[in-house]
Amino acid sequence: VQLQASGGGLVQAGGSLRLSCASPRTILSVFASMNEMGWYRQAPGNPRELVATITRSGGTKYVDSVKGRFTISRDNARKALRLQMNSVKPEDTAVYYCNWKSDRDDYWGQGTLVTVSS
Repeated sequence: VQLQASGGGLVQAGGSLRLSCASPRTILSVFASMNEMGWYRQAPGNPRELVATITRSGGTKYVDSVKGRFTISRDNARKALRLQMNSVKPEDTAVYYCNWKSDRDDYWGQGTLVTVSS
């Protein structure tokens, strides 16, 4: 499984971005078997932190700082993980990483940079 993250960029505070994390060569059954998928972020000088997760059954969790602004979702048809980011703030600036977990393995994307200007 090779994850390709995309969608990062420069956005003004209050704006929106949608991040995607896909694995085009992964067959659908493997995608569907992932127990949990998530987005993490790492700002300069800070440790990597969990932003949001979604389980195979669709249950979601968010870090308090993004609740009500970010939405995580699974696109089963396209075998992709999404993160809709609305009302972004300068403190959301970070490299965002996607993560897929199966019973045995843990997969990471290469990261996509999100920069929010004030």
